Amino acid sequence: MQTLQHFINGQYVPNQREDFFELISPVDGETYAISPDGGTAEVDLAYAAAEEAFAVWKKSTPAQRQKALLGLADEIERNVTRLAELQSKETGQLRHFIEKEEIAASCDAIRFFAGAARCLEGKAAGEYAAGFTSVIRREPLGIVGQVTPWNYPFMMAVWKIAPALAAGNTVVLKPSDTTPISTLLLAELAAPFFPAGAFNVVLGKANTGSLVVSNPVASLVSITGSVRAGLQVAASAAANLTKSHLELGGKAPVIVFADADMNKAVDIITTAGFFNAGQDCTAATRILVEESAYQDFLEKLVSRTREIKFGLPDDRDALYGSLNSRSQLEQVKGFIERLPSHATIEAGGHPGQGPGFYFEPTIISGLQQHDEAIQHEVFGPVMTIQRFSEEADALNKANDVEYGLAASIWTSSHARAQRFSIDLEFGTVWINNHIPLCAEMPHGGFKKSGYGKDLSSYSLDEYTRIKHIMCDIND
Repeated sequence: MQTLQHFINGQYVPNQREDFFELISPVDGETYAISPDGGTAEVDLAYAAAEEAFAVWKKSTPAQRQKALLGLADEIERNVTRLAELQSKETGQLRHFIEKEEIAASCDAIRFFAGAARCLEGKAAGEYAAGFTSVIRREPLGIVGQVTPWNYPFMMAVWKIAPALAAGNTVVLKPSDTTPISTLLLAELAAPFFPAGAFNVVLGKANTGSLVVSNPVASLVSITGSVRAGLQVAASAAANLTKSHLELGGKAPVIVFADADMNKAVDIITTAGFFNAGQDCTAATRILVEESAYQDFLEKLVSRTREIKFGLPDDRDALYGSLNSRSQLEQVKGFIERLPSHATIEAGGHPGQGPGFYFEPTIISGLQQHDEAIQHEVFGPVMTIQRFSEEADALNKANDVEYGLAASIWTSSHARAQRFSIDLEFGTVWINNHIPLCAEMPHGGFKKSGYGKDLSSYSLDEYTRIKHIMCDIND
């Protein structure tokens, strides 16, 4: 049985106390490793290493930071098979999905930030007051505390560390307690390219994460997680007047008008709703269909859903694998068990067979706007479908949730698509598609989906601070 260690100051470090817990593979429900539950000593050690590294890394040139990041991306690609095997055991994801989607997108993001590190912008120097020359400096913040989730553990770690390191910061990161191994390997692969202590990983449960985000050394704390966790991070950061960056949950509406290409819509929406077992905050979860097209769309949707397979990590015919954990399986089952009597399960609705934590692709109709499964994030392979009568009804139902991360609209009317993209209260709006992301564009939401952006130059900006230097040029 493998016993994991923290990765601090460029090397693996054992836990300083006798607190450990088992890691359970969702593929078969079996224990596959033992993880330390880091405490104050480990977190303080990581922050001390990050402070020492920051003294060096903050003085690196953009070209040096670019070279390090490009080296890391190349090293990740050389280890893609190893990464996929490790992560599929801890997440239950399909290996080919990890290789072709998650790791490929992660390397692309690293290479984007490597280039963006050399393109930081600011207001032009000049004489904005007579006799004085003003210059704007964009500087790294310092040490960044980060907490990442379990649904895409490798990619979410990359989304956190890449802009932070590109801007000249150093990092203390706490991965999810259920999926730490691929993040540890990321830190190991990164070590030769960065100063020792530039990227530290501390393992543990929720209390360890609280210690990371409440540490007064942190200049910014960032989390991708639930609304509940985000509220706790924001509160602890506020106590130290520390900046916070919160990427939280989602409940994405998918608005389908009668003039949409129905076959394309059904094909893409089912994939966008069920891939990664629906464990994606931008997943297509709430389908809203125009009244005149509702029945036809529902029949096509149910027929397509019944064709979808889930399976073991090496199953290339499956769309998705297991849920992350037994507790996540129980959460999805709980939503189904609590459905009101006016709801109808059109497809699925049951756990899958086997020792692992699987759930059928599920379609639910008949729900009302205030119902739990409409308002709250299931985070599983479950989609709901509702009718709408007119544009105003569709818009009201789409916006009537506490989340504001992502949405899509399906129509052949360019004007309608533009109107909705303006009025939808979501950080990303897709037109006639759902889910594609690119490193050049920002990812982040409104309302209780949090604040701050991942990806893009907007994310890089958040890991910098602005300094004004004014020089008296008078004799």
